[in-house]
Amino acid sequence: MVTTIDGELSGSTIESVSSAAQPVRVPASRYTDPDFAAAELEHVWPRVWQIACSIDHVSEPGDWFEYTVGPWSVLVVRGDDGVLRAFQNVCLHRGNELCRGTGRGLTELRCGYHRWAWTLRGELREVPSRRGFGVLRNDDYPLIEVRVDTWGPLVWINLDPDADELAIYLDEMPADAAWADLHQFRCSALVSTDLACNWKTLIDGFSETYHVQGIHREMLPMVDDVNSPQVIWTHVGKLEQPYGLPSPRLRDVDQQQVWEGFIEVMGGRIGIHDAAEAGPAPDAESGEAFRDHLAELIRDEYRRRHGVDLSRFDTRRLLDMSQYNVFPNVTILVFGDMLQIVKSRPGADVDHCIMDVMAFDRGVPDAARSDPVTLTVAKDDVDLGLVLNQDVGNIEGAQRGLHQPGFTHLSLSGEECRIINLHRNLERYIPAPARSGEQP
Repeated sequence: MVTTIDGELSGSTIESVSSAAQPVRVPASRYTDPDFAAAELEHVWPRVWQIACSIDHVSEPGDWFEYTVGPWSVLVVRGDDGVLRAFQNVCLHRGNELCRGTGRGLTELRCGYHRWAWTLRGELREVPSRRGFGVLRNDDYPLIEVRVDTWGPLVWINLDPDADELAIYLDEMPADAAWADLHQFRCSALVSTDLACNWKTLIDGFSETYHVQGIHREMLPMVDDVNSPQVIWTHVGKLEQPYGLPSPRLRDVDQQQVWEGFIEVMGGRIGIHDAAEAGPAPDAESGEAFRDHLAELIRDEYRRRHGVDLSRFDTRRLLDMSQYNVFPNVTILVFGDMLQIVKSRPGADVDHCIMDVMAFDRGVPDAARSDPVTLTVAKDDVDLGLVLNQDVGNIEGAQRGLHQPGFTHLSLSGEECRIINLHRNLERYIPAPARSGEQP
């Protein structure tokens, strides 16, 4: 029997689903079934826009970055004419990969197997021992192009030549985030690690804050995780969440607890990296007055550390997080002083994925591009900070639980509407026959 999830979310806010008569049920097999993973590889990943890298990775002629997802490999290349292009990473002689990893200073794309070579614009340049091939015209062997576009400091690719433009795919997000001037951010690091969970299990953990009361209890004194409006467009959902205020889930929280909670979770934003150094909370300040004080501390620290003036960002823009979830696999976290991206990609099997974490710093206008630290590390060798470490520490147990034979469906609430929207989009991309094995 074909199973879908009931109700309509597109273009709605959380209020429209929070009073549902019953939870939204999603088949657990979508997270554990190799056949469903195969359907995603066939119908989803070749058709969606995905973040490949940052503009900083490919800012100068000769820069390249290899992006992989499932069996596909895409080369993002800055040409000698300054144009950004993307190609399927394959030599048109016998299929060898052209490049791996990321780097700078290329003058051509040359296959290391038999040394066929292309220009950075994808034009065939050289074929050794060409005579043995008979009539072989360069114009008949251009590299296979992949669609590429940019938004903010990010490079996006799409393997589908007929897909909508990126600006359409991103729905209202570019206009909604225009205040943040995201193009001013420079990528400082891209860290990847393999995790023993499905790619959806990972990104679900960054698509709701219902779990803050569970694994992030340190956050409760300094974040209002209840009065946090959400909106759903088509491919994108958004959460807006205020920091510097206690959660309504707590009672009798004094200002010292709010102060200490903020220091423990994100004290680095104000130059305090050890909760033991928090000291007393600012005198006689609470609520918005306290948030105003925190915002000024953030401005002062950012000016000291980066030489960047954040005075144009008011308290709300510095202390209310905008979190965007872009189907299928991206979470974008935005404050006036901070941009961070977490994304997931399918791994070696249905129970593994690759997590990519991208960190950015805001530069002064027209600042030179940086050279991001780009590396792949083992899970136990990466320190992502308190909150992300807690997320990663929980996620593999969540995947193991999904395999238990009596657990057939996830039961989702209106607070988890961005996860629901992910599954709505999966049903838009994957035809019903490919989902026919799901339990009713």
